[in-house]
Amino acid sequence: MPQPEGAALEAVHARREELREKYLRAPGERPPTSARGVHHVAFICRDVEETVRFYQEFLGFPLVEIVENRDYRGSTHFFFDIGHGNLLGFFDFPGHEHPPITETIGGVQHLALSVGDEQYAAARAALDAAGTEYVGPDRGVEDSLYFRDPNGVPVELYRERLGVFEGKRITGPDAG
Repeated sequence: MPQPEGAALEAVHARREELREKYLRAPGERPPTSARGVHHVAFICRDVEETVRFYQEFLGFPLVEIVENRDYRGSTHFFFDIGHGNLLGFFDFPGHEHPPITETIGGVQHLALSVGDEQYAAARAALDAAGTEYVGPDRGVEDSLYFRDPNGVPVELYRERLGVFEGKRITGPDAG
């Protein structure tokens, strides 16, 4: 996709600074969040078993539940434990065609999951051994691996602690 250049890029930078000034508050001035956290994020999959093998066996996220989708007979709804009480969910919709995933308004740009050094190294070795294409560490981002799951969902394994972005705590009592 074409990236802005010249005056268009300068306008984007100026707009971002306007938004920062208008909405971003210093840690001590921010109200507490009204949410307890992410219960689950749900994606659509093409094949339940392929998805289970990828997330449980390849990435090491235990499957913790598998039930029928309450909104669509025959559809399977299943969840993986991704740590700290957070779940990664999937549905299948048997009989439906699924077009390839696209980067568009309302779509998923990527799902970033925090992992430790050992998991990061293991995942990178597994991606290499499987011949799975990935990006990273490169582009000045030494702590990220970007790849697609069997359904085309873009996943980032980010070797950074929860609540921290680029080495800076942005949430919690030590934010700022």
